[in-house]
Amino acid sequence: MKFVDEATIRVEAGSGGQGCVSFLREKFIEKGGPDGGDGGDGGSIYLVAESGLNTLVDFRHLHRHRAEAGRSGMKRNCTGGRGANLYIRVPVGTRVMDLETEELIGELLNHGDELLVARGGFHGIGNARFKSSTNRSPRQSTPGTPGEHRELQMELILLADVGLLGMPNAGKSSLISKVSSARPKVADYPFTTLYPNLGVVSVGSERSFVIADIPGLIEGAAEGVGLGVHFLKHLERTRLLLHLVDIAPLDEAIDSADEVRGIAAELEKYSAELGVKDRWLVLNKKDLLVDEEFAEHREKLLKDLDWQGPVFAVSAVSGEGTKELMFALMEHLEELRREELSDEVREAEDKPWDPLQ
Repeated sequence: MKFVDEATIRVEAGSGGQGCVSFLREKFIEKGGPDGGDGGDGGSIYLVAESGLNTLVDFRHLHRHRAEAGRSGMKRNCTGGRGANLYIRVPVGTRVMDLETEELIGELLNHGDELLVARGGFHGIGNARFKSSTNRSPRQSTPGTPGEHRELQMELILLADVGLLGMPNAGKSSLISKVSSARPKVADYPFTTLYPNLGVVSVGSERSFVIADIPGLIEGAAEGVGLGVHFLKHLERTRLLLHLVDIAPLDEAIDSADEVRGIAAELEKYSAELGVKDRWLVLNKKDLLVDEEFAEHREKLLKDLDWQGPVFAVSAVSGEGTKELMFALMEHLEELRREELSDEVREAEDKPWDPLQ
């Protein structure tokens, strides 16, 4: 199935049913009075997160979604039936925006989450409700209000703990295939990865995290050059970025430090939050250099970048250094989770005690 992470749809909630104008007509009952019932409410439209889905491809050809309208009211004070709500299944991680106003409606981050995207119309009022001491035979009723109509822009943002970034052919696909069961396409030409790949890395019993590989970034990616711009959003929810660098490029004219700085600049252009996200440097293709050459290249790169963060050296092909990197990532993520849990505990303790809770 082709990976699709963006889709535009139109949702139309059901209109409320018309109120009824009716008067009781039965033998031996004079002036029975008004008995027109109310209409039914229109059906609303909800998006529901489904963990079994991993793409928005189903919405490529199914653009219009309508909920059922409410039924009209009937005589004998019978209320019209309510229109059925429409529930649309979407993948976990879907972000929803109003296309016209660019308002963020919400995000569905967990299986079973529901998001109201179009509210059904309110029911019309029957003439029985207008009866009063001064208006014994009302002939007025109200129509139901129309349901909300919206154009929605949906974006699927993959939920991963760690995101891989780097230039094309830096070895991101090779790394994710080595440390997880993901099997992305690997070849010796640029932009081998056309769609994001997710892999689950297990480092022991009940110790695992999700890693995401996106297409390679090049200069101008934030303005739409290359493929990476379409997938930079998948890095927004990650906790940590791994910046892969080819430490042994075939073209000696390539300056690895310039490439690192260039990608960092693209991240900042795309999003201020993405620009300051924690980033580790991973020097790949270590196996192509002897120890002395590797040490020389490493020292020069770190000096040129004035790099202060963590640095790891690996060979994505042979697996050298990948185990140590994965364990370090796991420990870092567990520490972040412990800090978040501590923050939640502190917030709960700071709340004033409510005897009614």
